Amino acid sequence: MKDHIPDLKGMLLSELEELIAELGQPRYRADQMAGWLFSKGVQDVSEMKNLPNELKAALDSKATTARSKVVRAERSAIDDTEKLLLEYPDGARIEAVILTDDERHTGCISTQVGCRFGCRFCATGAMGFKRNLTPGEIVEQILQLQRRLSPVRLNNLVFMGMGEPLDNYIALMRAIRIANAPWGLAIGARRMTVSTVGIVPGIRQLAGEGLQINLAISLNAPTQKLRAHLMPIAKRYPLGELLDALKYFTKTVGRLITIEYVLLKGVNDSLEMATMLGRIAEDLLAKVNLIGYNEVEGVAYAPPDDESFARFAARLKQQCPTVVQRVSRGGDIAAGCGQLCVLPDVK
Repeated sequence: MKDHIPDLKGMLLSELEELIAELGQPRYRADQMAGWLFSKGVQDVSEMKNLPNELKAALDSKATTARSKVVRAERSAIDDTEKLLLEYPDGARIEAVILTDDERHTGCISTQVGCRFGCRFCATGAMGFKRNLTPGEIVEQILQLQRRLSPVRLNNLVFMGMGEPLDNYIALMRAIRIANAPWGLAIGARRMTVSTVGIVPGIRQLAGEGLQINLAISLNAPTQKLRAHLMPIAKRYPLGELLDALKYFTKTVGRLITIEYVLLKGVNDSLEMATMLGRIAEDLLAKVNLIGYNEVEGVAYAPPDDESFARFAARLKQQCPTVVQRVSRGGDIAAGCGQLCVLPDVK
């Protein structure tokens, strides 16, 4: 990875135009490059067939293009979910997932190699933090998923993979703008969701970006004490401060947020907690996604049984009419929520 050399896949069209102008080429060459990079998803400048050879040579010396290779692909026998293990040239590896539901084709995108926030129930957190992904690497990841789906197009993105998106804010937003742009991947902002553990300044900053993007908050507990136990970030950004930021996002962007709540047997699944969660959702005008815990090896949590899950959901619905009982996807290939992880001995 050449940090000091601009990455074409992480550049906006205006920046491609500036680069082309520096190289003494007509402006339309930038449009051609964008087409090759984002519509066709080429891995290398040499594949851009309608660019003159002298321009290709100049680009090779002035810029790079993010690359990745598929180390392993696994497809669920249960629901057709596909998980990819991707490797970048420096050896960094991440997992990304394709979720297919009728005409909806969703890419679950990672923004970091590992994660620094250490939520107790999450396999990615157990990895620790390795490094941020660059904007070009995030875009390349999306393109890899697109290559797997082709000729069908990805039409939704959820930044819910490995890492905390708002902890890599600049790279995240640049990748989102490239994904959203008509000259880029042309995916509507309303078809993108950013999930966060609760980085309050990032939530407020995201609200000011002028994009109709969706926000999901990984809440997982309706009290400060329990949330701080499960998610150490809550000690830095307490529940009250977080809820204020979420209200600000809803008011500023005009999009209702989604509360993600992972049910842990005997921990956060009591009827009392359902009532408290209902009050929070009602106050935020939010919908709630209930998710049964996806078991992670070496982590001492378990999902509630079906009856307990149903009771919790029924109580919650008394105050929050929009409750989605999410069915875990890709559980047989460890592609579910909280299961993405790259072990050091993976070859």
